[in-house]
Amino acid sequence: MFGMTVILAIANQKGGVGKTTTAVNTSAVLAQIGKRVLLVDLDPQGNATMGSGVDKQSLDETVYHVLIGEKDIVSSIAQSTCGYDVLPSNRDLIGAELDLVSMKRREFRLADALTDVKNKYDFIFIDCPPSLSLLTLNGLCAARGILIPMQCEYFALEGLSDLINSVRRVHANLNTNLDTVGLLRVMYDPRATLSQQVSNQLKTYFGKKVFSTIIPRNVRLAEAPSYGLPAVMYDKASRGSKAYVEFAEELLGRVTTNSIDRSLVE
Repeated sequence: MFGMTVILAIANQKGGVGKTTTAVNTSAVLAQIGKRVLLVDLDPQGNATMGSGVDKQSLDETVYHVLIGEKDIVSSIAQSTCGYDVLPSNRDLIGAELDLVSMKRREFRLADALTDVKNKYDFIFIDCPPSLSLLTLNGLCAARGILIPMQCEYFALEGLSDLINSVRRVHANLNTNLDTVGLLRVMYDPRATLSQQVSNQLKTYFGKKVFSTIIPRNVRLAEAPSYGLPAVMYDKASRGSKAYVEFAEELLGRVTTNSIDRSLVE
């Protein structure tokens, strides 16, 4: 199902659910075990860029310039201090929505650009913005799978159904290769009854599509970005870091054995 390069979009239209934390830490863990990883920052906030140790303010070339065809993707990729490469982002990307509207193959600008570099990498992660926008659409059209981080809260369930419907539409109309790799429970507080209830609902409804690994609510995960590091490098002994190591191993097993359930997208 997945070719030589595994391209995954990390998406959820709800903000603050750990998309970027998942993107940078999973990238770092896989890089540490020798995988060649590219992290594409598709969010104008540029948090994945900064969280990877790349100064977003000093960039002359970003994913924005690649999407609108001004720059070549090869020259725009930056090396992070964390062992993986980054196609960086900053506030310039805010203008991409308007710029892309009139362009040919506007939903496939990222997919087209990645064809020039994807053979260099084992994994490409696309950190999507917290909206179902044209940028997110570019991420979904470039990816072979979607990874959905979500908090175990009531409103998260409501948003999940909207996201899945959007993914199904993309699968049906634009990218028939898109599969749902799985749902990752993040910021989990085992002391909260609601967290337990929502977690159990997810497992009941989505079954194997829910990753076994649970990412706990952990202060080190929140602190690490301010140091320009993934938590797995900032404090590898923390509970959050250990959980992301476990998750990366589970993800690796899932995509390499192709144990993907297509029922979410079909």
